[in-house]
Amino acid sequence: MEKTFIILKPDAVQRQLVGQIISRFEQHGLKIVAMKFLQVPLSLAEEHYAVHKERPFFKSLIEYITASPVVAMVLEGPNAIQMARNVVGATNPLDAAPGTIRGDFGMEIGRNLVHASDGPDTAKAEIALWFGDDIVDYQRALEPWILE
Repeated sequence: MEKTFIILKPDAVQRQLVGQIISRFEQHGLKIVAMKFLQVPLSLAEEHYAVHKERPFFKSLIEYITASPVVAMVLEGPNAIQMARNVVGATNPLDAAPGTIRGDFGMEIGRNLVHASDGPDTAKAEIALWFGDDIVDYQRALEPWILE
């Protein structure tokens, strides 16, 4: 099974959309194997977004992700990375399809509610950074009704 990393960003928390957003992932059959609610420390934010360090929006990105609590999650399932990205929708909410998280709830690219890993290497690194080995391995009773 593939794992992916998700952050429900400060705007999702402040707008009280956490339950609705988590529900969308679960409705698509993705299994939560790790989750925590936290105030992101500056050092973690800088390490997570290090790839953007030289970009002009880096400072505002760090200020935003540390401004309010977030929900960090690891989801598991077949093709979990692509499935989660399909559920989330295009980065810019103006381009996101109706029925996606960003298409239904987003207004601007800088407040797009959710971060989702963009590939296997990124997912592995982000999961290690945010959760280490703190992943729960369990079977859901409904697995045969979701997975072939």
